[in-house]
Amino acid sequence: MAGNIFETANTLEQVIRDSAEFTELRLHYANLYADQEAKKLFDDFRNVQMNLQQKQMTGQPISQEEVMQAQQMVSVIGQNEKIARLMEAEQRMSGVIAEINKIVMRPLEELYNQQ
Repeated sequence: MAGNIFETANTLEQVIRDSAEFTELRLHYANLYADQEAKKLFDDFRNVQMNLQQKQMTGQPISQEEVMQAQQMVSVIGQNEKIARLMEAEQRMSGVIAEINKIVMRPLEELYNQQ
């Protein structure tokens, strides 16, 4: 039985790779990475974002300066068309993954809600 689950998961992986949402996301990544200025801006934003997430996960305080820096970067990257399109495509792909996760978790949710 477990083999069937993993086969299905591998099939789902391929379906995701072949999906319009993933294809669009890949295209926007390629467009972004072809523009060195946009890529550097995006990489800088991701580094700030990951640093804040790491601090949050480890319980370290986040300074007001760091919050302001992140907000400023969001404003700047929002003005870059390539980054904005990439982030929109990422949101659509995240929505697909969230819906898949709901479906996959439905049996456990139903089990836990029986009581």
